[in-house]
Amino acid sequence: MHMVNLALQGGGSHGAFTWGVLDALLEDGRIGFEGLSGTSAGAVNAVALASGWARAKAGGRDPREGAREKLAGIWHRVGALGSLGTLQQQFTRMLWGGLPPELSPGNLIGNAWRGVLSPYQMNPLDINPLRKMLEEEIDFEAMAALRELKVFVSATHVNTGKAVVFTGRQLDARAVLASACLPMLFQAVEIDGEAYWDGGYSVNPALSPLIKECATADLMLVQINPLARADTPKTSADIVNRVNELTFNASLLTQMRAIDFVNRLVADGAVSHARCKSVRVHRVEGGPALDAYPTSSRTSADGAMINRLFETGREAGAEWLARHIQAIGHRATVDIRRDYLDDTRLELPLPSEPAPRSIARGFRPWLARLLRQRRV
Repeated sequence: MHMVNLALQGGGSHGAFTWGVLDALLEDGRIGFEGLSGTSAGAVNAVALASGWARAKAGGRDPREGAREKLAGIWHRVGALGSLGTLQQQFTRMLWGGLPPELSPGNLIGNAWRGVLSPYQMNPLDINPLRKMLEEEIDFEAMAALRELKVFVSATHVNTGKAVVFTGRQLDARAVLASACLPMLFQAVEIDGEAYWDGGYSVNPALSPLIKECATADLMLVQINPLARADTPKTSADIVNRVNELTFNASLLTQMRAIDFVNRLVADGAVSHARCKSVRVHRVEGGPALDAYPTSSRTSADGAMINRLFETGREAGAEWLARHIQAIGHRATVDIRRDYLDDTRLELPLPSEPAPRSIARGFRPWLARLLRQRRV
């Protein structure tokens, strides 16, 4: 059995892609999971997998099949929520000459209202369809009792901006709602008197719990938000889209840099393996097929779209298994320096003239030169 820790990014309805990846991994059966870390839609996928696993195991059934069934049940319910909305969108597009969703009058008007009214005014009863779904579908008690599978869900503390990770008995429906709380759409989720927003603003997803709390050194990231785009965005919708991608990838870049730094320290012998472990990073991503979906589709519950994303995820998961499964336990399949690191070092020019010894002693050369110039 090849053991990995799973890191699941958030991305609204695009989380159906992650569902497809997980379904492929579970069906294949050669990969085991020690830890799951998810943010937003990634958190929903993480608790669905763990809950289905736990309930099936308690009932003497194959945990993998239980996890697959629960993931499918959750996403089919999401698709059912969007059936009426889909008909309305199609009717509107016909009336307005087939405009894409992000340019439709309804979407534009909705965006305008969200710029004026907050969720506390537009949604004073704090109605969130995800709340009922989680309460009915996820067995948090059974999930917390699991010994072989650790689950971590991240949210952003509104007042401090820091990431908060919920796990064990702390992990309930409120924690998942907090992890998926976009402040433009929903009121902040309060837990023990503290307010939380979507975890993507601080960590997307949190990698450190998988490194610190799990023995497995292989970390598999299911990435929804693309790192790079070929073209510079020029329309309003494309600009907002790219800003969101950059925002929700920023914490991932920082965490990957930290992993690379520690890996290099371990490789150079600067720290012992007893204190730090070298992490082997792997990634499953959707590529152009996933990148082609507009930002507006992330808040869509269109059942047909969700099914397409699921199939795209299954294909990506199966392709990764065919190409890289033998690398687990031996080597990373992601080049962190190439994909996630940027060079922020500054090459400062050295002074062209050596400073006199009497001045340079105790000072950096550039400071000595500055002092000499000021005397002149």
